Amino acid sequence: MMAQSSTVNGRGTGEAEIRSLVADSVKALRAKDIDRLVASYAPDVMLFDVVNPLRSRGADAVRKRLEDWLTFRDPIEYEVRDLSISTAGDVAFSHSLNHVNATTNDGKKLDMWWRASVGYRKLDGKWLITLEHVSVPFDVTSGKASLDLKPE
Repeated sequence: MMAQSSTVNGRGTGEAEIRSLVADSVKALRAKDIDRLVASYAPDVMLFDVVNPLRSRGADAVRKRLEDWLTFRDPIEYEVRDLSISTAGDVAFSHSLNHVNATTNDGKKLDMWWRASVGYRKLDGKWLITLEHVSVPFDVTSGKASLDLKPE
């Protein structure tokens, strides 16, 4: 049987709620609000990041990664582009292109795009991230990550 969903402005309420979650996460990241960011993840979230290790699990791993990563001077420019969301009942997924442009505290410039695929579940009435997979393409000849690509 196909799942039924109610709509808000022609979109499913699940999609609207996830768009709101993503928008809030962008604001929290720009503000370096780690507690607010971690609150959007399920306790047993699975992470496949662009940096080591090969995989991580759990909200504590999310917190550690954010503490290591959010070492930028203000302001942090961050955007989520081409966000596409699909929902069915209490599960959903999204994909997008994400961009950060910032300067680390030690003066290094970071301006890069990456791909993000995210899985969500509605747990106790709240959408939470249960899977996050981010990646960058790599050059097969050199074996190096293609960090200078930009969306067309």
